[in-house]
Amino acid sequence: MTPRPHGAHLPEERTESTAPLSPPELTEAECRRCGTYIAGLDGRYACGVCGWVNDHSEGHRRLPRADEDPDRPPKGRRRPKQLPWPPVEPAPGS
Repeated sequence: MTPRPHGAHLPEERTESTAPLSPPELTEAECRRCGTYIAGLDGRYACGVCGWVNDHSEGHRRLPRADEDPDRPPKGRRRPKQLPWPPVEPAPGS
C-alpha cells in the first residue's frame, strides 16, 4: 500500500448531493515503477505487471460514497453465511 504523502489534506466535509454521478472516464498513462502502458478510471491506476498502484487522492474527481453505489444491497440485507473452509470430508468407511 502506498503511504500517504506528508502534507496530504484530509477529505473535506461532504455535502449531500442528489445529482447522479457521471460515468467514469477511461484514462491512460505509463506505470511510474516499470513503464508499462496502463489504463485506469479517472486517473486511478494499478499496474498488472509490477503491482504499482497510485494513491486514490490522485484521481480526477471524488470517489462515490457507498450510498451512491447502484449495486449496493438494500438496507437490512445481511451477507450470506460463509461455508466452512476447507470442505469437510466424509469419514472413511461411512
